Amino acid sequence: MYYFGRAVFRIIFSLTGGLKSIGEENIPSDGGVILAPNHISYADPPAVGSAMKRQVHFMAKEELFKPAIMGYIISAVGSFPVKRGTADRKAIKQALDLLRKGEVVCIFPEGTRSLDGNLQKAEPGIGLIALKSGCPVVPVAVAGTNKVLPSDKKERQRHLITIEYGKPIKFDDLQNETDSSKAKEEVGNRIMSAIDLLMRKERL
Repeated sequence: MYYFGRAVFRIIFSLTGGLKSIGEENIPSDGGVILAPNHISYADPPAVGSAMKRQVHFMAKEELFKPAIMGYIISAVGSFPVKRGTADRKAIKQALDLLRKGEVVCIFPEGTRSLDGNLQKAEPGIGLIALKSGCPVVPVAVAGTNKVLPSDKKERQRHLITIEYGKPIKFDDLQNETDSSKAKEEVGNRIMSAIDLLMRKERL
């Protein structure tokens, strides 16, 4: 189901302006990996997944799973729900289990879409998961999805979507501080800084 869906979205994106992938070589070919993209549109998850070869499991807000048919489809492609604004232990455990099995898990650090395109502060969840799993985090810069599928009432446009994967980040210096709020915040800050650098590069 996942690879069928990816093929469908690749066709869709080819019709809406194209999909360009940069830096896919930065994604480890095996082992647990956390993808950390900025979030500007509902089109971000399929764009991030369509631009790479490995299967991606998305941590998605639980509201998306409420309509039964939507919940079935989203679950079938490997995504799992998270309760936003809370320390959702079930979602955290599921993410850690997938990472320990060597899977790729995508977590949007900001937790919700940015309506103006500017980066927001990272939620503590990604810091906790990164520290507890010990897996590398690949920062991802997404551009153009907010033109193809705007978050507000603006008219949709044909526009090239660009996905740039940065070099993996490790947090070995903080590995013994998995329960520290400051350590989780530091992880989030480093990830957002890496995403910001990629976004600035894209604008040049």
